[in-house]
Amino acid sequence: MNLTSAKWTGFLNMEIENREGKSIPKSIYYYNALKVQRPIYHGKSGMPCYYLLNVGGGYMDGDTYRIEIRVREKAKLMLTTLGATLIYKTPNKPVTQESEIFLEKDSYFVYLPDPIIGYKNARYKQVDTIHMEKGATLLYSDILTPGWSAEGSSFSYDKLQLNTNIYLEGELVVYDNIKLEPAVQQINALGFMDDYTHIGTFIVIGDKTDDDLIKRLHEVIHEQPGEFEAGISLLSTPGFTIRILAKLTQDIVRIISACHKLVSEEWFDETPSFLRKY
Repeated sequence: MNLTSAKWTGFLNMEIENREGKSIPKSIYYYNALKVQRPIYHGKSGMPCYYLLNVGGGYMDGDTYRIEIRVREKAKLMLTTLGATLIYKTPNKPVTQESEIFLEKDSYFVYLPDPIIGYKNARYKQVDTIHMEKGATLLYSDILTPGWSAEGSSFSYDKLQLNTNIYLEGELVVYDNIKLEPAVQQINALGFMDDYTHIGTFIVIGDKTDDDLIKRLHEVIHEQPGEFEAGISLLSTPGFTIRILAKLTQDIVRIISACHKLVSEEWFDETPSFLRKY
């Protein structure tokens, strides 16, 4: 047993390398409540897709999780989850999860997890730190949704917080901090969540970002059905962030999937496979 991992409720360490054009695991270690299934190689891209699984079925009071990932030079990795991240009530201590990700030169990492669902009296803080070398490409997403409550309230959780820090060649280029705390915020107010209940984020960093791609992303977003608001913000480095407010998880997933498809086809001449979970 890795002594470093013993203090965590769930621990995962992955290192992916490029070997003759195919990305394969150099090492994978997981402990306790986190594990990954055997990879699936969709199409001919040579990119492995791993499904992350919480074997405990949900995140409980005081749980702590850590994920460590390194994608070596010219290697590719897609990581998703087998199901939603369920945060149950935390009467004593919040659930925390931290991830540290290293993307070496010309690597490609796609992170498309299922939604984080906060149930009544849930407290959850996630801190993701991503270190990128020049030439690396990142596609990263997160979705926050409210869980069912007996009272019918859409905001029965206590606090959900996502903190994302992205460094390019050691310089901080993205700092994103989402904190939803219904008891102390006017969460339904104009300029906050308005009358929406779900929030999604899609961050893309890549040297091929240009005005034409942004224009086409706007078109793709506006073609999607559903009731939502979405906007695109350019970053200080080649890349962009898409933020989505909606009332249904499916609307956010549809937008992120459509944007992921466009970027994959434009930059890598690849059409991503549908990540079936059922």
